[in-house]
Amino acid sequence: MRFSKRLMLSAFVVLVGSSAAFAQLAAAAKPSDAEKKAISKTCSDQATAKGLHGKERKAFRSECKKNGGKPA
Repeated sequence: MRFSKRLMLSAFVVLVGSSAAFAQLAAAAKPSDAEKKAISKTCSDQATAKGLHGKERKAFRSECKKNGGKPA
């Protein structure tokens, strides 16, 4: 009985600790609004320089923003 309680307590501690670490990792990965605007502007400038319009421009900007402002 004691072993079972210790095992459950240990599992709980590990679960809480790992979820807190994951939450910090996920929060650090999100760019701020200013960074998003800068990436979007960079991608728009690149699309304009390539002379893209319509669907091609939209597809290019989408991929560019996914890559953080770098063309695919």
